[in-house]
Amino acid sequence: MSLRVTFLGTGGAVPTTERNPSAIMVNREGDRLLFDVGEGTQRQMMRYGTGFAVAAVFLTHLHGDHVLGLPGLLQTWDFNEREAPLTVYTPAGTGRKVRELAGVVDTDPSYPFAVEEVAPGEVALRREEYEVRAFAVDHRTTAVGYALVEDDRKGRFDRARAEELGVPVGPKFGRLHEGEPVELEDGTVVRPEQVVGEPRPGRRFVYTGDTRPSDRTVEVAADADLLVHDGTFAGDRADRARGTGHSTAREAATVAERASARRLALTHVSSRYAGDASPLEREARAVFDEEVFVARDGMEVEVPYPDGE
Repeated sequence: MSLRVTFLGTGGAVPTTERNPSAIMVNREGDRLLFDVGEGTQRQMMRYGTGFAVAAVFLTHLHGDHVLGLPGLLQTWDFNEREAPLTVYTPAGTGRKVRELAGVVDTDPSYPFAVEEVAPGEVALRREEYEVRAFAVDHRTTAVGYALVEDDRKGRFDRARAEELGVPVGPKFGRLHEGEPVELEDGTVVRPEQVVGEPRPGRRFVYTGDTRPSDRTVEVAADADLLVHDGTFAGDRADRARGTGHSTAREAATVAERASARRLALTHVSSRYAGDASPLEREARAVFDEEVFVARDGMEVEVPYPDGE
């Protein structure tokens, strides 16, 4: 199953000609989830071909560079005669402001529209094979990060072992893989654990939004297949990062290293690096041993399963 991340906006509070404000689209096998909606997000969705069939929106916090694209996008969906319901998830205590923001275009959506508050530790969205959880971050305002966590997958089915035990090729293979014991013609019972391996982990995508480095992010991002972390500044602006509730590239890399993440994407890049963001990547690479990159607008990243299958 495909899990594709498209970076629609990778800039900081001040947009540049190369970087839009924050927005990330995650497409999990056709379920499109939008994380933050900076100004101009719908243009970016058209430019990079993500489609508009968004199932849910997740806001990390209500600073303008993360939410000012929401009113226009809600209106566009209305113009396009959207019928599917939409829920916008937002940190606890901010629901009223999101509803007010949605109302500034003076449009009452014709489609079912809801705003739900979510606190750290709560599951915002639950689907058949995955869920999106909120977690605590450390910013200058009420804020959360989000983790998309897939359920464990079935273990591998050992066909050779099943045949060796006398299981005939056919429906009984499927029943065993589904966890049901089967009885053979001679009365022998073959149990699933005899032919099915241990459950295999699903994928984990973690997005911090704006934050200082924190132990909680390390916990949530443990073994993450992709950690998208605030990497606003290089180390020579560490004081500025602390003062504004952001992280340096080195700090983000330290979080990824402690979490044993498989890949790290730095985002929310300050406009001071508009011409060259390579200092951020160099600093992160000095700390994090796995793959690290500075995200850019339009970048698409496929997230593979931990075992490559």
